[in-house]
Amino acid sequence: MSIRGRDPKGLGSFLMARRAELEPGQVGLPDPGTPRRVVGLRREEVAELAAISTDYYTRVEQGRMRASAPVLAAIARALRLTDDQRTYLFDLAGRPPVESPVRPDRTVSTHTRRLLDQLTESPALVLSDTMDVLGWNRLAAALLIDFGRIPEKDRNYVWLLFVDPALRALYDDWEAGAHDCVAYLRMHTARRPDDPRLRDLVARMASHTDFQRWWQSRDVAVQGVGNKVFHHPVAGTLTLDWDTLTSSTVPDQHVVVWTARPGSPSERGLRLLAASTAESVRAAVGSRAPGPDGNEQAAQGR
Repeated sequence: MSIRGRDPKGLGSFLMARRAELEPGQVGLPDPGTPRRVVGLRREEVAELAAISTDYYTRVEQGRMRASAPVLAAIARALRLTDDQRTYLFDLAGRPPVESPVRPDRTVSTHTRRLLDQLTESPALVLSDTMDVLGWNRLAAALLIDFGRIPEKDRNYVWLLFVDPALRALYDDWEAGAHDCVAYLRMHTARRPDDPRLRDLVARMASHTDFQRWWQSRDVAVQGVGNKVFHHPVAGTLTLDWDTLTSSTVPDQHVVVWTARPGSPSERGLRLLAASTAESVRAAVGSRAPGPDGNEQAAQGR
């Protein structure tokens, strides 16, 4: 049976060239250490990685079978194709154009940063789909953790929620909050299964029993609103509502804002925290006051 793709021979040549570029060790397969008759991966190894039969893959590569879109996607993952190579693969196979997986934008726009700064009485974060913390305002740092002191590779809300004792202690119900975060991450796998940030995060969380248990349960959830109770050393007990605002231009970024009911003790607690934060900023600025030579020097007696 011949496929009706645009270029069956070109498809086979392309697949052979791509598998010739990979060695078993690069894709997590054992290397027996014996001489190999082919350069790169064998057909059966590609088939194993793509979770299809060797006969099926061989027919696709030889132009004798038209692969479905899911199979092509699996082959693309197995061969570690780039976005452009993936698009080319689908084109060669005569399949309708598919949207290449868009790489998440990790740059927070100037407008969004301005919005964060102007929210002086509401903690706010910018989170990615994988819950990387991309931006925050001063009140969020005061409420949760000083994200600026965290290395960028560790600046992930789920990671910090499991490994940072201070952040964990803030939660009145840590287990419920952490479980919700894991369920959100699991939901993300369906939208972007090849996201390297997600893959790396899951690998790093392998030693955390609770994470592994919840991850394997495959619970999923997408919540845009909710409430949390925090026990803060400065602001006291805070019952805060949170809302998620997703950018229409950068759908991979979500602004999470915490607010308190007007007139409540929690609102007063947030104002106390905001005032304390503002005072700390003023003190820090004052300690860097310019000296007689115009250079910043520590202010004495402050």
